[in-house]
Amino acid sequence: MKLHLTVHDARSGRESFRVVRPASPPAHAELFDDSWYLNAYLDREAAHLMAGLWTLAASSPRTLVHLPLRTAGGRTPGDRALDLVLLHHSLQFAPAHWKRLRARLGPGRTRTVDLRPPEPREETDGTHPPHAGDRDRFHQHIHAETLFLTGSAPLFRRGAALLRDVALGGPAHRRTPARHGHYCREIDCGIHFRGLHVEYLDPADDQDR
Repeated sequence: MKLHLTVHDARSGRESFRVVRPASPPAHAELFDDSWYLNAYLDREAAHLMAGLWTLAASSPRTLVHLPLRTAGGRTPGDRALDLVLLHHSLQFAPAHWKRLRARLGPGRTRTVDLRPPEPREETDGTHPPHAGDRDRFHQHIHAETLFLTGSAPLFRRGAALLRDVALGGPAHRRTPARHGHYCREIDCGIHFRGLHVEYLDPADDQDR
């Protein structure tokens, strides 16, 4: 799995942070806060890219992984479009500093990384180990029109497996006449936060809405 990235280095206060973005944001990817759920809509290419970025977040604990996703409007009245930032809990970055750090990001430098695709066996029940309770769950914050998901490397690997499942299973589900409804997976964030509902988006259907 090759990821074409832009790497940025910027300071916030006395600390320096590395921010990584896709070199080209996906054409068909959306993330909305609709008050009840956090809803992501991804086509196959975007889901593969997301799986790669979550794999990168698992292996790069000192990096903020930023995916710009904001669009002009939501799918229903009241939707709020969001960007996404993934970060390891050990980084201890405060989301309140994001707006200032984001404004200081320059053009960055391009880089290509080759990552091992997430394996289906890495996925367990939801995205947390059995009997883990809330000890190893994603923490989420929304600040400056951005959803921050903070977690551990195993959580990001399991989330990557769920996203890869959407990339592989979504198109096949859409082509099967006997199946109805949409293809989705949910990334569980525990009882204190809302789950992230990830739905396969067929670009042809999206053009008709």
